[in-house]
Amino acid sequence: SSLLLMSGVVVAVGLCRRLTRRRLRSHPRLFAFLVEMFSTFQICACTNELSLLGNVEPKPHTALTLTYGFTVLHGLTLVGSTCNPCGTLQPMWGGGTSLRMGGLKIAAQFVAAVIARVFMHFIWSLEMTEPHFGALSQGCSSPMQTTEMQAFCIELLFSVVFQLAVLRAESVNPKYRVHLIALLITMLVYAGGNLTGAIFNPALAFSLHADCFYDKFLSYSLVYWIAPALGKFLILYVF
Repeated sequence: SSLLLMSGVVVAVGLCRRLTRRRLRSHPRLFAFLVEMFSTFQICACTNELSLLGNVEPKPHTALTLTYGFTVLHGLTLVGSTCNPCGTLQPMWGGGTSLRMGGLKIAAQFVAAVIARVFMHFIWSLEMTEPHFGALSQGCSSPMQTTEMQAFCIELLFSVVFQLAVLRAESVNPKYRVHLIALLITMLVYAGGNLTGAIFNPALAFSLHADCFYDKFLSYSLVYWIAPALGKFLILYVF
C-alpha cells in the first residue's frame, strides 16, 4: 500500500508538471513557482511515507533500498527542479537567477513542504496500512538523537559532502549521475540517519518534523536550516 501510494504521488506530480509546461510557458514566474512546488511536494510526500517504513524488516536493508530506489526515481522524474532551498542559492549566488525568482522558488518549496505534510496526515488518518496506525499520535518524533552541537556539525558536513558531490558530478553522464547521487544519499542516511535523520534540506526537514520546529524552533532551525545553508555557502565560497 505504501509503495502504491508513493507511486501514485509520482504519477500525479508528473501529470501536473506536464500540464503546467503546456499551459503556463508564457507566464515564467507562475510556471517556475508551480513546477518547483509540485516537484518538492513529490519529495516531501514520499519521504514522509518512507519515514514510517524505517522499522520494516529486515532493518535497515528495506529502508535503505527504498531510499535508493525512490531517490533514483526522483532524479529521473524531477529534472530541472532543485527541491532544496540550499540548491536554489547556487544560481542566485552566481547571478544565473534573480533574487526575486530565487525567492519565489524557495517560497514554493516551503509551501510544498506544508501541503505535503497536510496531505500525508490526511492519508495517515485513513489508516489504510499498518505503518499508518498511530502515525498521527507521535507528535514531535525527534530525529535529533545527539547533542545540538554534534547534530549541527553532522548536518553541516553532510550538506558540504552532498553539494560538493553534485558539483563534481555535473560532468558525469546523466544516466550515471542520478545513480551516483542516489548512492551517496543512501550512504549518508545509513551513516547519520540514526543521529539527525541525515536530511540536509530545510524544506524537507520542516515537512518531516514541523512539530519539532514548533516545540524547539531555535535548536531545529540551527541544525536543519542554518547548517545546510552554511554548508552550501562554504562550497560556493571555495569553488
